[in-house]
Amino acid sequence: MFTGIVTDIGEIEQVEERGALRRLAIRCAYPVESIALGASIACSGTCLTVVATRGEGERAIFEVDAAAETLARTTVGAWGEGTCINLERALKIGDELGGHIVTGHVDGLARLASREDFDGMARLVFEAPHALSRFIAEKGSISLDGISLTVNEVEGYRFGVLIIPHTLKVTTLGERKVGDSLNLEVDLMARYAARLTEAR
Repeated sequence: MFTGIVTDIGEIEQVEERGALRRLAIRCAYPVESIALGASIACSGTCLTVVATRGEGERAIFEVDAAAETLARTTVGAWGEGTCINLERALKIGDELGGHIVTGHVDGLARLASREDFDGMARLVFEAPHALSRFIAEKGSISLDGISLTVNEVEGYRFGVLIIPHTLKVTTLGERKVGDSLNLEVDLMARYAARLTEAR
């Protein structure tokens, strides 16, 4: 479980094909001794399991495996050496819940349809997959590439978010361009509310 508050920007160090699996080595600023084997780390919103770690100078490198389902549903399959990704460690009991409840289970991809930069901020408009648009509501929460954001506007299957300077600085959103796809996770409560309504 995560909160959508990014704590580091990692960089893909190496990609290794292992049949149906893809092994990714990710460089980060977390202390290597603090990364446990089997730990869950949200990598641009995708919950992946640490299978190996090593130190390299002041930086750590952890390795994760991505299976076919992950490669098909997320942007992980497009990552190569040098790709920068948002990182968040799993939530611990007693941690501050600064964003919203994020599972790290990506629902689909959102495409950046337009971007307007002004006063150090950015207004981004995304196109959601039609099947997911019903879970997105004005003033509701959404996770894009692992970042907890508030939806400012919704029109059909398009939705807009306003990104403040701090978020642009400490996440990969500052580098996103029109046409880019981002990992989208809809709000957990919205999904359950819709399911309950359908059940009635």
